[in-house]
Amino acid sequence: MNLDHLRVFHVLASNNNFSKTSNVLHMSQSSVSKQIRHLENELNTKLFDRTTKKVQLTSEGKILLESAERIFKEINHARNKLASLWETVHGDLFIGASLTLGEHILPYILGDYQQQYPNVHLDMKVDNSEHIIEKLRNKQIHLAFIQSSSYYPEFTQQLFLEDELVIIAPHKFIYPEFDSIDDYITPQMLLTLPMIIREEGSGTRQVIEEQLRNNRLAPNQLNVLLEMENTESIKAAVESGLGISIISKVSVQKELRLNTLRKLSVNGLHLKRNFYSVYDDQNLSLPSNSFLSFIHNYYN
Repeated sequence: MNLDHLRVFHVLASNNNFSKTSNVLHMSQSSVSKQIRHLENELNTKLFDRTTKKVQLTSEGKILLESAERIFKEINHARNKLASLWETVHGDLFIGASLTLGEHILPYILGDYQQQYPNVHLDMKVDNSEHIIEKLRNKQIHLAFIQSSSYYPEFTQQLFLEDELVIIAPHKFIYPEFDSIDDYITPQMLLTLPMIIREEGSGTRQVIEEQLRNNRLAPNQLNVLLEMENTESIKAAVESGLGISIISKVSVQKELRLNTLRKLSVNGLHLKRNFYSVYDDQNLSLPSNSFLSFIHNYYN
């Protein structure tokens, strides 16, 4: 059985789309179709049911997929064992990180990691959680680091850090009616104050809404004034007096220390979220394994 044909089959079976498969493998769609036909002819069986929009595995295809996943996992295992004989970790490591992690947490860890593993070439993409997971599905990155509360059954997902979310406010609102509030507010006031919040699809937004529901507050009752895709923009908007926001404590420490923003407290409201590493354990290189071990040990 041709290993290249099997790899094309594996990628197509993962996303059920010829166009996406050709993009991931940097091949034309006709080449993808040709390799699948060769594999089906060799095995004398039909592996996919094809429609105009997508393809789906047949029962025979599902059997082959189970074997293909075992084969590629063993190949990666063998590569890693052979590479370890050289006693150096080297190669490319492509990481995807959600915004808070990519801007405020991972850069410090990457510096320490690079000192220990100087022969690894690092590349980090920063985007919201949904886009990072899509990059992982398309094999554009080896590892994803996100704060989404969603579960991705096709990947391994490990907790590595707990984060605190804080409510931040300006020292002076542009709305006179809010200028008299102090640093302790009621849950009802939280729903009344103008809110600046991350966009739909961001891990921060998902966690905020989940945590509010856990505290018996309805997210759809928030007085959302503005949605923004960047943490720095949110902090600037709050500083200008537009409203309040809920944000990672690690991303606002400097502003709280310099007293350009203030923190609000709501009695009984505790906002926490978890950061996760997400990856395909059948597609882990030696640098990927080394970084996973490094970051989990870093916080434990």
